[in-house]
Amino acid sequence: MPIRTLFSGISRGTERLVSGGHVPASEYASMRGPGMEGDFPFPVKYGYCNVGEVEDGPLAGRHVFSLFPHQTHFCLPAQNLTVLPAALPVPRAVLAANMETALNILWDSGAGAGDRVAVIGAGVVGALVGFLAAQLPGATVQLVDINPARAALASALGVGFAPPDDVAHDCDVVVHTSATPAGLSLGLSVAGQNATIVEASWYGDKTVPLSLGGRFHSRRLRIVASQVGHLPPARLPRWTYARRMAKALDLLCDDRLDALISGETAFADLPDRYAAILSAPDTLCHRITY
Repeated sequence: MPIRTLFSGISRGTERLVSGGHVPASEYASMRGPGMEGDFPFPVKYGYCNVGEVEDGPLAGRHVFSLFPHQTHFCLPAQNLTVLPAALPVPRAVLAANMETALNILWDSGAGAGDRVAVIGAGVVGALVGFLAAQLPGATVQLVDINPARAALASALGVGFAPPDDVAHDCDVVVHTSATPAGLSLGLSVAGQNATIVEASWYGDKTVPLSLGGRFHSRRLRIVASQVGHLPPARLPRWTYARRMAKALDLLCDDRLDALISGETAFADLPDRYAAILSAPDTLCHRITY
């Protein structure tokens, strides 16, 4: 079906690794997006946060989300499109892929009602995980970041905030999204007995040093990888990728989430602005307008 793009979103962490040529050769196949053109390492046409309007066919006139790069017009089969809920403002839908990732992370974490949860790294994905976890009944959630300005973001999302030296200890669940060795080490230090640390960062081709001495073994901690490319095994009998994406879009129907849009750029200006957007530490989700 032909689609005219209305908005797309820059996924800063992944796109920065891709543009820097840091995709490991072993992951070239798994990192290919549905609309990617070219071959890794770089340059390639990359991106996966596209919101558009169908121009012809059974869905003509409907607003849809797809995992497609930054591009003005393209064609995809209907099964690759998800129609936006009526209650979701179209510009906010650029967060759909990130919300889908956050939902998968929360599932992988096993966090439940009443848990003490720390989310280390207040980028878009980390903030969305904190936003979802804070809605668990009785849960105490802290969004943790070295940037004190992220406290305002946490407040806007209804989530607690702490700098790294003030995180509550004995957490039931720790989610790490900062993509730094220091953040993962902090997660190990604040996890409680038999707790789970979900490693949701993607490091590309970087080697990550990690000290597993101290109380790692005596606490019987678990480090669990989470990646959106696969559904958690316990969900496979009932959930499909289409159902997960539809739920992610439903979860975006909350005005507080507009706080995650940190800026906008016209598509025509993107070639000149792209590198600066990726390198700016304050970038969350940068929206592209068409």
